[in-house]
Amino acid sequence: MTKHRLFWPAAVLVAMLLANLLFTPDFFAVHTKEGHLYGSLIDILHFGAPLVLVSLGMTLVIATGGIDLSVGSTVAIAGALACLHISEAADPGSVSTVLTAVALALAVALVLGTVNGLLVSRIGVQPIVATLILMVAGRGVAQLITDGQIITVTSDPYRLIGGGYWLTVPFSVLLAAAAVTLAVLLTRSTALGLLLESVGGNPVASRLVGIRAHRLTTLVYVASAVCAAVAGLMISSNVSAADGNNAGLWIELDAILAVVIGGTSLNGGRFSIGGTVLGALVIQTLSTTVYTIGIPPETTLVFKAAVVITVCLIQSPRFRAKLARRRTTAHGGRQPEPASADLKVGA
Repeated sequence: MTKHRLFWPAAVLVAMLLANLLFTPDFFAVHTKEGHLYGSLIDILHFGAPLVLVSLGMTLVIATGGIDLSVGSTVAIAGALACLHISEAADPGSVSTVLTAVALALAVALVLGTVNGLLVSRIGVQPIVATLILMVAGRGVAQLITDGQIITVTSDPYRLIGGGYWLTVPFSVLLAAAAVTLAVLLTRSTALGLLLESVGGNPVASRLVGIRAHRLTTLVYVASAVCAAVAGLMISSNVSAADGNNAGLWIELDAILAVVIGGTSLNGGRFSIGGTVLGALVIQTLSTTVYTIGIPPETTLVFKAAVVITVCLIQSPRFRAKLARRRTTAHGGRQPEPASADLKVGA
């Protein structure tokens, strides 16, 4: 069981949830108020939904051997465009206005994702450089859209996306669950997942056997941008405001951490959507734990970094093997001689 790729992310998530019981005895309590579910577990799912979406798109990009640092800027641009359109509309509370704002944000995300994909797949720019351009420029574009101000909106239909409920469950959680389900169906029930792993494992060989690697590479960057745009709509909707400077700030780093915690290699190839979801929930649970324990704000990032490093070490088979060998040596046991191949690797 411990060799399964999802075991350690799930074990870490369960351990962190149980640790919160020491500080909040009713941490697992879920209440119903006015037909809505409330509780710490619901909050983790609610506030973790945008990160799940961004991490989902990041997983597909990393599966092809790339990286997308521009998702935070895409989050800010999508939220800024939607809120600007709603604030300037004659009837901001109408469904048609909100649908137009959502369509505008998604259309811009498609363009941004296509630009990233073409830079990487056609022009040959390294993924970290291509997306770093939009990461820097996109944040400036978001501030230009908002004119450096925080745009507030009053629209119940728009509020539903990130802060509303449907069937007693936060609507953002349902959106994230639908996106994850769709991704799983497309990558595991069709040949798409195998093609992505092939492109990530060896893009040259993939092209030689007839796989359209350029098209697939562009497609995953488009998917990543769309996921980030929906996350941006959730974040701005939840607070009924768009902040071009702080919306989605550093969410790309949390997404990469979530993907790594979930067991997906940054070198490309095999990926795990289920592991990514667990990793995103671990990151969100960690943020909730920080507030629950009452860690001082100035040490929050240091605490999170220490926990993430510990989680990654626990997941590492090589690190666990070294610990096992040291325990055997400490108890007087004979440590087996390494094979010649191991000696070469160690050298």
